[in-house]
Amino acid sequence: MILVTPEIRAALRANDRARFSAQANGQREPDPVPVVRFFNPVGAATWLATEIDDDGIMFGVADLGFGSPELGSFALEEMESIRLPFGLGIERDILFEGAFPLSVYAEAARRVGSLVLAERHLRKAAAALKGGR
Repeated sequence: MILVTPEIRAALRANDRARFSAQANGQREPDPVPVVRFFNPVGAATWLATEIDDDGIMFGVADLGFGSPELGSFALEEMESIRLPFGLGIERDILFEGAFPLSVYAEAARRVGSLVLAERHLRKAAAALKGGR
């Protein structure tokens, strides 16, 4: 599977440029919605990425499944090189649509100790708000 399609790369690069533009102009850095979600199909690791630089270094939330998700950088090349059992590799969630700014995912993941659980809690809370409960 191609982890980063040209369309995804363009969206990630646009977020990267917006962050550097804000920094250069002394403005508050943007808090973009994640563009892409990656996961280990035979393990607990999950990543949300908002940007990528020219060297293929992405930024987002990384949860390796040890109970301490964190904001940080991770390399696309390294993700592509991971070989898992049964000939599998890291996968891209083709149905993912970011619904919240990265900071919301990161804070929720820190609170519950898991990005996957945080996503469930956030979806449930958003559905309750839409339903008027």
